[in-house]
Amino acid sequence: MKPVKVSNGIYQLSVAVEDILFEGIWEIPKGVTVNSYIVKGEKTAIIDGVCGWDGVPETLIKMLNDIDINPEDIDYLVINHMEPDHSGWIEDFKKIRSDFEIVCTEKAAALLEHFYQHEENIRVVKDGDSLDLGHGRVLEFSEVPNVHWPETMMTFDSQSKTLFPCDLFGTFGIFDGHSFDDHFNADEHPFFEEEGLRYFSNVMATFSSQVKKAVEKTEALPVEVIAPGHGLIWRKNIQTIIDAYKRYIDYSLHYGKKDEVMILWGSMYGMTEKAVYHVEKYLTNKGLTVHSHRVPETSLGQVLTSALASATIIVAAPTYEYNMFPPVAAALEEIGRKRISHRLSYCFGSHGWVPGTVKELKDIIERTRMKWKLVESFQFKGEANQEDYSRIEADLDSLIEEINAL
Repeated sequence: MKPVKVSNGIYQLSVAVEDILFEGIWEIPKGVTVNSYIVKGEKTAIIDGVCGWDGVPETLIKMLNDIDINPEDIDYLVINHMEPDHSGWIEDFKKIRSDFEIVCTEKAAALLEHFYQHEENIRVVKDGDSLDLGHGRVLEFSEVPNVHWPETMMTFDSQSKTLFPCDLFGTFGIFDGHSFDDHFNADEHPFFEEEGLRYFSNVMATFSSQVKKAVEKTEALPVEVIAPGHGLIWRKNIQTIIDAYKRYIDYSLHYGKKDEVMILWGSMYGMTEKAVYHVEKYLTNKGLTVHSHRVPETSLGQVLTSALASATIIVAAPTYEYNMFPPVAAALEEIGRKRISHRLSYCFGSHGWVPGTVKELKDIIERTRMKWKLVESFQFKGEANQEDYSRIEADLDSLIEEINAL
């Protein structure tokens, strides 16, 4: 990708990444951009230099050459967040210039030695500190711990009123050469919503309370441009991405979309599967949007995306060795780790000698403190018969009443 001018003296250096598991876990079927920024006054800073994926150092150096920046003239590396997709260029930069200064929080400084064997020329900053680059360009720093690591901060350029929030306000997705929100037309907004929701649920949801505080800090600043570490630069309507994050936070801390239901299910020999199809059809006919995810076939990343968006989560699983079918239990554990809470829920599934699914679901809900309301549950022996389906439909009617009361 080519460097993009954000404003006078500010450039985005972006790398498109595909065909990896993000953080070693999450599928990114539509890729992700990783963004660094050059900020130039009398002195020059690079904010969030990206990590050493194959070809990245050479790509960044070429982009710097394209904007007539000699890497040896970069004075500061501002590290908003120590995760290596934002700090990993330190290793390569040390080979270019040895006397540069790293600007970071105290907690980030504690990791530099262990991540990059770097102990010198570190400027530790805290909330409210600033760095004068000259020519009227001053960088101001705000600590935003646990967004989503404890050492994270945001950097604000007071001259251009540009905020560099790193992972905050990021999204997955490669936006086909678009760099700014005003290059992004209305037809493409479903893509943004899908990739924004996927990113938040996979990366940020665990720390929604802390993310909420960071959004509030953002709104207290006179921000006119938001330049995150992943995704689009927002300059025409920054409220769009702020409001999207507020909505995602609300999904996480309260409940998702009232009219959306996720069915998280697995089946061994098709008995629970047949009941799932019956439930899908019944709920759809009642006007609800149903996201049905069979595990382990569906990735955890997609499961979390739907779980965040849905106010109701139905768990359908057979009993396996006296407990819940393991892939469904594993997915629920991850939903619990991400603290997706306050959902309505219904559970059903097939069993042989002894039912065990509901017992384990209740254990997971209690242990992970998800605060779900289990409206009903029903475990049928073998394959569901007509009487079983009548019971399930009655349970679903009770569930729908709870949904309508939200």
